[in-house]
Amino acid sequence: MSMTERKSGVLLPVFSLPSPYGIGTFGAEARRFVDFLVANKQRYWQILPLNPTGYGDSPYQSFSAFAYNPYFIDLDDLVAQGLLDDSDLDSVRSLPQDHVDYGWIYSTRYTVLRKAFHNFMTKGLNYADAFTSFCREQAFWLDAYARFMVLKDLNGGRSWQEWPAELKDCNSDAVKSQILSHHDQLAYYQFMQFEAFTQYAALKRYANERGIKLIGDAPIYMALDSADVWGHPESFLLNTDKTPVLVAGVPPDYFSATGQLWGNPIYNYPDMEKDGFTFWRNRIRCAKSQCDILRIDHFRGLADYWAIPYGSPDATTGTWVIGPGEKLVDAINDEAGDMQIIAEDLGEMDDTVLRLKAYSNWPGMKIVQFAFDDHDPANRDNPHNYETNCIGYLGTHDNQTTMGFIDTHTNLWPFIAENLGLEGEVDRESIFNVLAESLAKSNANTVIYTMQDALRLGDEARLNAPSTLGTNWQFRLPVDYDKRGTGEWLAHLTAIGGRE
Repeated sequence: MSMTERKSGVLLPVFSLPSPYGIGTFGAEARRFVDFLVANKQRYWQILPLNPTGYGDSPYQSFSAFAYNPYFIDLDDLVAQGLLDDSDLDSVRSLPQDHVDYGWIYSTRYTVLRKAFHNFMTKGLNYADAFTSFCREQAFWLDAYARFMVLKDLNGGRSWQEWPAELKDCNSDAVKSQILSHHDQLAYYQFMQFEAFTQYAALKRYANERGIKLIGDAPIYMALDSADVWGHPESFLLNTDKTPVLVAGVPPDYFSATGQLWGNPIYNYPDMEKDGFTFWRNRIRCAKSQCDILRIDHFRGLADYWAIPYGSPDATTGTWVIGPGEKLVDAINDEAGDMQIIAEDLGEMDDTVLRLKAYSNWPGMKIVQFAFDDHDPANRDNPHNYETNCIGYLGTHDNQTTMGFIDTHTNLWPFIAENLGLEGEVDRESIFNVLAESLAKSNANTVIYTMQDALRLGDEARLNAPSTLGTNWQFRLPVDYDKRGTGEWLAHLTAIGGRE
């Protein structure tokens, strides 16, 4: 199956899966969701980045571009391995089931995982072939990540930008001394990654064997407070004191008079090019074991990007800088091989970006919710106008749910009805149906629905409102999601769209 076939799928983050322990995992509920997709004629499961999250709990601001979030380790599987007793899970069974409470999870999950690690060490499993092979094969990122996390613990969780100067150099004698003194803590972080990688590999096999392909997600930039920047300072534009020279964001626009200041350090693209984009190649190589298809976030940043002087109060002081363009696209394609790449090409696209998009031939994204504000039937996001080489969505993780969009855009109902050929009564249900069915019938080879839309939920179920903090990344799927007509709705759309 390739993305040139007419197929459909569902977007649902792993953290949103049901579980008794406060957050979704790679365990039984993930396999049940795969079975749900199979039973209802879906062929793709799109997930968000699997990496450990930092400030704001965003999967797009991670401590590592390679590591998995330890919260996704299935605790029942650790019981089955004999690393935990069932009674060890009592402390995490009281966690909320209707949303993710990250603070509560942080205060309880690591106690349980440390007990599993203790039993792992007691059994001598740290010398087992599987574990030692994992640490050796993944050393190109795991060594720096584990050392980074040990030092972060020793420095009270503070950003490495606030560590003593001698610890900011990842190769310093001070770093080596600290790690030698805390070898068990280093092994603890390696153990959590070993368990997470082993469990996820089993889940991916389960999905692939049943005809489900996984769509992964690669944030374009790294968080400043990450093992990637600390361990590979040569790949980023940093001053001698390791502070960034420039940081990423987007310029002022219709939505924000001051733009968006993301704060991620800008890559040192000239040096990256000299070594053949090794850092990016390692990311793509790792992604190939995680997913069948990879979405690259903020594609336009490969063509040109908004660079803001570090320390600026907002994004207004930035300037456009030409990106690595075709050379990085070539490196990504070379490393990806037969893994399909998706370009997140949303927002304003200038000629530089459009030329690079055409050069890559990667399918881009279309969002139905963006199709009607300008009252232009020729809008690129109108389902009637989709080319085949694209991925169509009602909305993504950054949008309102479709019901939320409908409820807050009643002024657009007449235009939507006229433009999409809705006959009869115009109300929220009929608008919802015509939007979903128009997407299903569009020319797009691939269409993806969110589970919130399959459940017809409102904005209380929204995954993320960009540039805000508070309730983002907390949505949990109700346990009975497969008993609410969701599967039948997905199968119906698949059938009328000729996507079986």
